Amino acid sequence: MADPRHGPAPARSPQGFSGQLAEVDLRLLRVFRTVATRGGFAAAELALGKSKSSISIDISSLEQRLRIRLCRRGRGGFALTPEGRAVLDATDDLLRDIDRFRDRINIASGVLSGRFALYVIDNMLVYGETGIIRALEIFARQHPQVFISMTSAAAADIEHALLDGRATAALTLMPNAQPALSASILVSETLHLYCGRRHALFDHEGPLTLAMLEAQRLIDVSDAATASEWPAIRRRLTFSASAETIDSRAMLILTGVYLGFLPDAFAAPMVRDGQLRQLSCADLPPLATQLHFVVKKDAENSLMTDAFRTALDAASNENA
Repeated sequence: MADPRHGPAPARSPQGFSGQLAEVDLRLLRVFRTVATRGGFAAAELALGKSKSSISIDISSLEQRLRIRLCRRGRGGFALTPEGRAVLDATDDLLRDIDRFRDRINIASGVLSGRFALYVIDNMLVYGETGIIRALEIFARQHPQVFISMTSAAAADIEHALLDGRATAALTLMPNAQPALSASILVSETLHLYCGRRHALFDHEGPLTLAMLEAQRLIDVSDAATASEWPAIRRRLTFSASAETIDSRAMLILTGVYLGFLPDAFAAPMVRDGQLRQLSCADLPPLATQLHFVVKKDAENSLMTDAFRTALDAASNENA
């Protein structure tokens, strides 16, 4: 008998799940999958773009619909119940089957349809002249029944989105090779060191030396950016700030307190306006980063990713 002080025990209903799935159930299952793979409500907030209270309501709704306690949450932390782990496995199978069904219908009809979730690194417009916007145009015109969903995110969040199935494909930097992901290089870009007009080096005349830069406060650099001799040079510099996006890095540089690396295409308008200055040091080579097209190796939506890869290739050939 349940202790009246704690309410009824969270036992499953003897009726069990009816087996009828609606669109709302698929949405709730996707929320549950993100929460489970991220390890809790707080960790899933950014990925889902929802508050913890909203996520909690979704999980409670799913538990009521399935008549199963999926997880334990509270002061003891988040943990899936045995039933929750079974539901997570079943959810993975279900979503894969939905993708397979969509691909088989697309093959049978000869018309590509469904949702194409493309995650892109921040400041994607910097890469506009490389043909990516043209690739989006080609894809959208050739496949009008595909619903394109674009999300701008930091590199780490993009990686998680690919691994847990929220992203169909991504355009991102790829500093660390993930065994589960397949990446191909689209374009390389150059990053130089910049200072703001309030910085003491903005009006400096004459050559800069590495010793002079060692005395400055720099913004940390992503592992995706590299150059010959860079690891040894990096150890000599002082990094006093970090910025997850190019926009936020530029804001810190504009304070006049920090030096930082920026893509030349991004910095060019501010250089022309006199807000930034590119710094040249013979002992400090420019850094290089590479933009990749990334997909999950075992993704079931291969038709969608293959079609977008074809559009990227077509746009690249136009610019060749």
